[in-house]
This record gives sequence, structure tokens and C-alpha cells, in this order.
Amino acid sequence: MTGPIVFFGELLIRLSSPGRTLLMQTPSLDLHVGGAEANVAIGLANLGHATRMVSAVPDNALGRGAVAAVRGQGVDTSGVITYDGRMGLYFLAPGAGLRASEIVYDRAGSSFATAPADAFDWPKLLAGASRLHLSGITPALGPVSAAAALAAAEAATALGVPVSFDGNYRARLWEAWDSNPRAILSALIGHADILFGNHQDVGLLLGHGFEGEGEDRRRAAAVAAFAAFPRLKLIASTARHTEDADRHRISARIDSRDGHVQTEEVLVSGIVDRIGAGDAFAAGVLHGLSSVQNRGDIAYAARIGLALGCLKHTLPGDASLFGQGDIDAFLAGSLDVRR
Repeated sequence: MTGPIVFFGELLIRLSSPGRTLLMQTPSLDLHVGGAEANVAIGLANLGHATRMVSAVPDNALGRGAVAAVRGQGVDTSGVITYDGRMGLYFLAPGAGLRASEIVYDRAGSSFATAPADAFDWPKLLAGASRLHLSGITPALGPVSAAAALAAAEAATALGVPVSFDGNYRARLWEAWDSNPRAILSALIGHADILFGNHQDVGLLLGHGFEGEGEDRRRAAAVAAFAAFPRLKLIASTARHTEDADRHRISARIDSRDGHVQTEEVLVSGIVDRIGAGDAFAAGVLHGLSSVQNRGDIAYAARIGLALGCLKHTLPGDASLFGQGDIDAFLAGSLDVRR
């Protein structure tokens, strides 16, 4: 990837209850800046890639602070505009033991959700870009954001810029308005050459489930997705088995039209923060696919994606801040937990 990778999505402020307390249990909250697309941009920037964020924030201390935090991680934020509205927030109560984490969204009417498609000059924003990365969260925010995401994808296709798409299905967001997620997501994924999603995402798109279990079911879903979306070349996904809030077993998989690769399962214990692990996986896969030594090697990309996703569990906040040396050290441990 020679030009910058462009990311379109909402910048968010995350407010978390400290430690493993419940929301409102203590009078303080920990603040982090994130957002699905921004997390991938930050992860790739820390791996040495040129990345450009396109978004909209309010012209106030929250918006300026969020942009500064993303820029501070090496991401080009010249594509972030200011727009009327408010800063999108979400609140997190981290899980503990047998209690799952819980998220409360507070992002209705945000600057990003209300910025229309024509607020973004896509020919200029995509000039020289090597890729556009989108996720299913943007269209889930409402009809305005859905139209803006589709305009971005259409512009990329017209300019010959490949599109990657992370399903990131968020039922609560889609249910908040009179939406048609199947139709909207299908239109967007029709522009993508890489899909981050599993058999459940494909089932949503195609309107039916898939028989079999484990690898057979995932392959059946991938074959159906390749048949439905002619531009699609790769589908990358993880499988997570949760023992409790502190111990997860994770594997990674990439399907191509010709076959698939699947990693062994890794035990991730002592989890600090699992938010953003999927975004770290996406960053790792894109990084692995662009490797000079292993360009296009899906087995290598799956291993890099899994490594970065696992490492993210050790770090507070939404985004991966790890470099190639951290990945190499992880892989040197034979993908087992290093103690």
C-alpha cells in the first residue's frame, strides 16, 4: 500500500467506570478516544502505515480533544470537519468474572450522524489513497450516515480505490430507527474486496443461516458470500469462546475464493480491556496482507491479525498501540500466552 489508507467513521469519547466498578458506582470515569474506524487507523499508524481519518466533530473542546488524540497517534486528521451537533459518547462498565461488560450509547444527534454526504469531498479525500475502510457502525447511525457511507464507497469504486468493510453489526443502533440493515449493508459490501465478518454476518446479508458446524459452516457462508458479491476477494474473521471476563480462547480465519486458512486457538488470560480487539485484528490483517515479504499471503495475514487482536486485550483503551516488534515477540512465543 503506497498511498494513505482512508477511514470514514465517527470519532467517539468513551467514558468507563474505573477498575471493574459499575457505572455510577463511583463519582469518576476514565476517558478514552476511539471509534471502530479510528481504532484501525491508529493500529495501522503504529505499524508504520500512512492513514487518513475522515469524520465530523463539533467545534468545541470535546471535538478538538478527540481529533488531537487521534492525530497524536500519527493519523492524518486533515479530513475531519467540524459540523453542528454534539460529540458522540459511549459508556462502558467493564466485565468481571461471570459478569459481562456492558455498553450504553449516547450518540444520537452527533455531528457525525447528522453530517450529510455532500459535506465530504471524496475525490479530494481519496486522492492517492490505497484503500478506503468502512464499517457497519456508520450506516447503523441513521439514514443520513447510511447515505454518507454509500457515497464514500461509490466514490472509491469510481476512482479505483479498493474498499474494506467491517460488519460490526450493532443491533441497538439499527433498532433505533426505521432501518433496513440487510439492504443497506449489502449495498455497501457490494463495493468491498475485503469483508471482516463471520457466518452470522453473511447470514444477515443473505437472509438465511448455514448448515454444519465450525469450519464447515464458515466455509459454506464464505462461498455463498463470494457468489453474492462479485468484488469480494477475502473474508476475515475471528472465533471467540468466552470462559469468563478474564479468559477467552480466540482463533482467526481468512477465506478466499480458492480456499481458507485457520489458526490454532489461543488462550488469552488476564484480560485488561477487550474493547477494540476486533479493530486490532482488522489492522493486523491489513498490515499482514501488505507485508513486502509476505504480500497477499493469507496465512501470514491471519497470524498477524490474531497476534495484534490478542495483544490488544492487554491494553486499556480502544485502539492498538503496538508495533511490529511487539507482534514479532508475540509470534516468537508460538502464539501461546507469555508468562
